[in-house]
Amino acid sequence: MPRIKIYQEDHIASPMWRMWQTFSANPFAVIGLWAVIFLLILTIFAPLLAPYSPEMQDQQVLLLPPSWDPAGSVEHFLGTDDLGRDIFSRILHGVQLTFGMSLIIVAASLFIGFIIGSLSGMMRGIKSSILSHLFDALLSIPSLLMAILVVAVMGPGLNNVFWGVGIAMVPQFVRAIHLAVHEELQKEYVTAAKLDGANSLQIFWYVIMPNVWDVVIIQVTMAISAAILDIAALGFLNLGAQAPSPEWGAMVAQGLDNLLLAPWTVTIPGVAILFTVLSVNLVGDGLRSALAPIRN
Repeated sequence: MPRIKIYQEDHIASPMWRMWQTFSANPFAVIGLWAVIFLLILTIFAPLLAPYSPEMQDQQVLLLPPSWDPAGSVEHFLGTDDLGRDIFSRILHGVQLTFGMSLIIVAASLFIGFIIGSLSGMMRGIKSSILSHLFDALLSIPSLLMAILVVAVMGPGLNNVFWGVGIAMVPQFVRAIHLAVHEELQKEYVTAAKLDGANSLQIFWYVIMPNVWDVVIIQVTMAISAAILDIAALGFLNLGAQAPSPEWGAMVAQGLDNLLLAPWTVTIPGVAILFTVLSVNLVGDGLRSALAPIRN
């Protein structure tokens, strides 16, 4: 019995346990977490779950309404587009291109931004000042505009979307990590670690980093939602995924010609984008609220 009591006290005293208690007490954050887990499952198993190929055309069911419409069919749950392609199958495959690609882009941007931001944050004097002002200038350009400029130079296509959105995301991570590391570097416990004989690498990894992971986590959630919107916007502008790709932004653009005749060809991929961004933002808001007491 005493062992169980000690076990519980250790968990109550744990910052991670307190964070989870605060996070799980927020119903919207929990709903967002389950939604993100659902999207991750779809990202992995979409080809197995989709009943049709996203590019398969059936001239017999052009602009078929969703199944809940009297003229719809259960065989095409979310209806079809003007080429007879199953929208449900295209939405499932689009999860990989919109949500899955955003995760890869954010992971790559985080890796680069973490290295540059950490190095610049540990620097002092004119080098740190120059890097700080440089990335301040880059952050003054909206991420979507920067992505459009990169893709306009490199040409449309999903491969170039990766570079365009990734380049736009890097300054955000660099700036956030730079400020967090630079702020922690001024704290008294860092000075105490220096007096104990710790070198710069030890101070960074063992002393500073445990106190800036919350900044990194929050920045990641913000970047994922921004990347989703940027990927979809580039697809909508015909600068990203090209037809017949089932990327959600491109699907919205392709359905505009039939908006009045078949509004589901626009609203369904639009709702998918909204649902995904909202889910990520709910998780991000929950994490910010949960990490605030630990940070303070």
